[in-house]
Amino acid sequence: MNILVIEDEPKTRAYLAKGLTENGYRVDRAGNGDDGFRMAREGSCDLLILDVMLPGRDGWSILSELRQSGRQFPILFLTARDSVEDRVKGLESGADDYLVKPFAFVELLARVHSLLRRGSARSSEVLYIDDLEIDPIHHKTQRSGRRLDLTPKEFTLLYILASRTGNVLSRTFLAEQVWGMSFESDTNVVDVHVRRLRSKVDDPFNRKLIHTVRGVGYVLKTEG
Repeated sequence: MNILVIEDEPKTRAYLAKGLTENGYRVDRAGNGDDGFRMAREGSCDLLILDVMLPGRDGWSILSELRQSGRQFPILFLTARDSVEDRVKGLESGADDYLVKPFAFVELLARVHSLLRRGSARSSEVLYIDDLEIDPIHHKTQRSGRRLDLTPKEFTLLYILASRTGNVLSRTFLAEQVWGMSFESDTNVVDVHVRRLRSKVDDPFNRKLIHTVRGVGYVLKTEG
């Protein structure tokens, strides 16, 4: 597995590279946002560890442009900012996990292992539910032949629901599966994403596929 580390602080960059290499990973490094973005866009990595504050292009813009260009490898955000708002912003922008500095290397390693397991476990099988088609390899979704323009998180959320068609999934389960972590009880990021997903998957069509089970969570199923 190849991991790209984009971190401008030399000691932190060397610390991460040494620890990850000792645990069997191949590590590429970049010390600024411009070089890091080029390496992430043109190279081949299985996971990106990305600092938020970087010289040149910052972590937010790197994350946004990589996701817009279709790069779907897991991204672990590193930041010194620990507010709920910052964490939600990073995850909604397409990050898969969020780690606040300073951190213990054993925690970072556990999160790296978890992200890589989740990535390797993703199915390549196209899913069909009613007139909905989900292609995880090409990251495409269509319904009744109409292409649906989903963000990376919306796509992942829909795929999780579709891969467990007929099963009611709790908000906690969806948060853990889609964002890799549990959210505080006052954070409604799952509900917000479900509403956005419904506006694209259900609202333009007569038959509704995404249903709310009050007090429990959400289920994707055909009506009737």
